[in-house]
Amino acid sequence: MRFVATCLFGIEKLVNEEIDSLGLKRVQTLDGRVIFDGDVTDIPRLNINLRYAQRVLILLGEFEARTFTELFDGVKALPLEEFVGKDDAFPVKGHSIRSTLYSIPDCQSIIKKACVERLKSKYGISYFEETGVKYQIEFFILKDNVHIMIDTSGTPLHKRGYRPTSNEAPIRETLAAALVKLAHTRDDVLFWDPFCGSGTIPIEAAMLMTNTAPGLNREFISENFPQIPKKCWYDAVTEANDKIIRDCSFEAFASDISPECVEITNANVKRAGMEKYIKVFCRDALTIETYDRRGTVVCNPPYGERLMSADEVEALYRNMGKAWQSLGSWQIYVISSCEDFQRLYGRRADSVRRLYNGMIRCNYYQYFRNKKKT
Repeated sequence: MRFVATCLFGIEKLVNEEIDSLGLKRVQTLDGRVIFDGDVTDIPRLNINLRYAQRVLILLGEFEARTFTELFDGVKALPLEEFVGKDDAFPVKGHSIRSTLYSIPDCQSIIKKACVERLKSKYGISYFEETGVKYQIEFFILKDNVHIMIDTSGTPLHKRGYRPTSNEAPIRETLAAALVKLAHTRDDVLFWDPFCGSGTIPIEAAMLMTNTAPGLNREFISENFPQIPKKCWYDAVTEANDKIIRDCSFEAFASDISPECVEITNANVKRAGMEKYIKVFCRDALTIETYDRRGTVVCNPPYGERLMSADEVEALYRNMGKAWQSLGSWQIYVISSCEDFQRLYGRRADSVRRLYNGMIRCNYYQYFRNKKKT
């Protein structure tokens, strides 16, 4: 069986590593998606354990289509009945990018009709009540290449369940986890997010360092799929629980100048079960100090797009560069959409990585060498 794991642009490599760690065979890596082989019984393990992916989908098939006739015929040839029963629901949604067939509503309509015709021929009925199990059909058309898939996740995987409320500009949990991973976070080095907002970055850091699977405390649409034995879900949960590192010495500080954000973070940390590892408090990011410890700062400060004005953000970045000189050899990791960040901060980053915070194109500025660059 072939699967597709979707992800934010720029973190495909991390998804690759996770798929490898689960013992599955990768087939192809594209922008924002990884294609790999597995078995239907791998679906619980994938959804529970993938930390950086947005969704896990079953790839029913792929083909070229430049006309609606080709799209209809391509979909009708796929073995939809292997999953969808005569009483089941099969809504259709998707995307089309740089393709001849660009109208999403028209593509939806044609794909739905093709699915109905396929199932009519298999079940010998002309009307489908669609009151049973829901199989969300997803299509992705890129440069006239069509992927037809079934979603196994339901609610996107970045919604872990610990953040029902957030501040005005939350970062996706999957991206926060990627920032933590790319910062080479260690359990013997203090981790500090001085712009904690909803607490997402330190929570994801604690979950990563304790090897807590991100999907342990939520549900997935495929739990209702009769093709997946209930024992597979039980075994996947048991396996994930057994892998948690319960004697981890990791420590994180989550601070913010806003008392409201601190309150939200405290609630989210407790909901995630990470209060043992994260200290939450109110503090101006420009006044953080080393406490004579080794440390790493990972943060998502305002960009000037949803919080603060552009002038205020520029002043903030200048002040960060000046204030954080006192941190000495601490490693600093900052994600921002500001292309002038390095100039404003007053130091050239040792490495810059292009990432996306939702639809916002950002850079991840990484300062991990002690020597100042000009």
